[in-house]
Amino acid sequence: MTTNDKLDGLTRLKKQAEAGGGKERTERQQAQGKLAARERLELLLDPGSFNELGTLISHRATDFGLAEQKYLGDAVVSGSGKIDGRPVFIYSQDFTVLGGSISEVVGQKVCQAMDMALSSGVPIIAIYDSGGARIQEGVASLSGVGEMLLRNTLCSGAIPQLSVVVGPSAGGAVYCPAITDFVFMVKGISQMYITGPDVVKAVTGEEISHQELGGAEVHARKSGVSHFIADSEAECFKMVRRLLSFLPQSYKAGLSKVKPKVKPSDDPERTDENLLGLIPDDPKKAYDMMKLITSAVDSGDFMEVHQHFAPNIIVGFARLDGQPVGIVAQQPACLAGVIDIDASVKAARFVRFCDAFNIPLVSFVDVPGFMPGSAQEHHGIIRHGAKLIYAYAEATVPKVTVITRKAYGGAYIVMSSKHLRGDINYSWPTGEIAVIGAEGAVNIIFRRAIAQSDKPAETRQKLVSEYRGKFDNPYTAAALGYIDDVIDPRQTRPKLIKALETLKDKDQSNPPKKHGNIPL
Repeated sequence: MTTNDKLDGLTRLKKQAEAGGGKERTERQQAQGKLAARERLELLLDPGSFNELGTLISHRATDFGLAEQKYLGDAVVSGSGKIDGRPVFIYSQDFTVLGGSISEVVGQKVCQAMDMALSSGVPIIAIYDSGGARIQEGVASLSGVGEMLLRNTLCSGAIPQLSVVVGPSAGGAVYCPAITDFVFMVKGISQMYITGPDVVKAVTGEEISHQELGGAEVHARKSGVSHFIADSEAECFKMVRRLLSFLPQSYKAGLSKVKPKVKPSDDPERTDENLLGLIPDDPKKAYDMMKLITSAVDSGDFMEVHQHFAPNIIVGFARLDGQPVGIVAQQPACLAGVIDIDASVKAARFVRFCDAFNIPLVSFVDVPGFMPGSAQEHHGIIRHGAKLIYAYAEATVPKVTVITRKAYGGAYIVMSSKHLRGDINYSWPTGEIAVIGAEGAVNIIFRRAIAQSDKPAETRQKLVSEYRGKFDNPYTAAALGYIDDVIDPRQTRPKLIKALETLKDKDQSNPPKKHGNIPL
């Protein structure tokens, strides 16, 4: 056989591998509004950059008819590529091959890509479209899932891990995306659940659809499993590319190596007159914190994370003079910006991600406290709130804080205060730093005096005014050194940029230990 004959044979094998489960199954996939595995790679990666691994591998199982169902490459396409010129490793599950099920060999291919990503110090992107472990292979398929879960854990905090769920992600394998840093889902086609509707009905009697059980909207708004949702796969992959532009290649990329996608074009000295009127005169009135965020960051470009989950707190990525930063902020327009269980978990996870990858943190604070009530107490607000305290206190990246209005009690402490190693802390003149609000404080401190007064209402109002004059301002905290400066709201952007420039070479570490014990 000549070399040309052998090349012809290789070409046939490559075409067989590229065909996946065949034309009919691919067309069925596309008819459901879903792309094929290789189409997804073409859409996400820079053109012509994909370099495949394990192209001709096939599963070794023979039971339950698998001997006659050999597919080259098995149910996943894996390899490396580039996004905006930056290298990444990637794998895309192929639902046309045995429902995208995870076999021992699929696990082997995925783990190869993850091992190479970890050793190379580049992000790993997973595209999920699978019914879970391959039942016909028994424990061999479970070993594949287990090895993947191990890699997810070992990669955590070392390289960014992004999961794109564009079909089902079910069973024990659903914990693979759950361990990663960010999960993207698409409305109408994405599903994540431990047990499907049939099992739920058999066990509980509840009848529920796949989307109601674990669709994109459910996980974006209720469970918090999904960080981003899109209307289409094309939109989803654009979001992935955008997110990567804010992230370093690995934890080793220190602050000086976290390069912006584009050179900054926004004036670092730019001020904003509109910020003077942002805070209402009535302390009980709400306002939109997003107006401050988009005013302060470069060109108003802010990529919000977990937009639909716990909207009383805002987290996301932006740039300040070209430097990627993580933003954490209360949203007074939702629940007055109070910190509840979901907000605590959402913000704590984001803070820890930024700290792991050397991304500076900017916190905008307007918080009346932690959410009161028996429901919050019984569901563990103490335990969950402690996660946010732990995350901020543990973080060693530059931390700059701006108090815009209320900063009360424990919620003041948790939001990157000096007491949790906040580096530079500012307040607007409208800042109110106290244990609790003036009215609540007066009701407690002067309860007897008010009750014994001839004019209780007038006495109470006089005492409230006196309390506000003494504590509902930032100057007492500034006099004690807990606030570095009280700033003109219009100067927020240039003050933040100067603060981060001051902190760019910050080098801080925690006491030696194996690891801390965050209150999970």
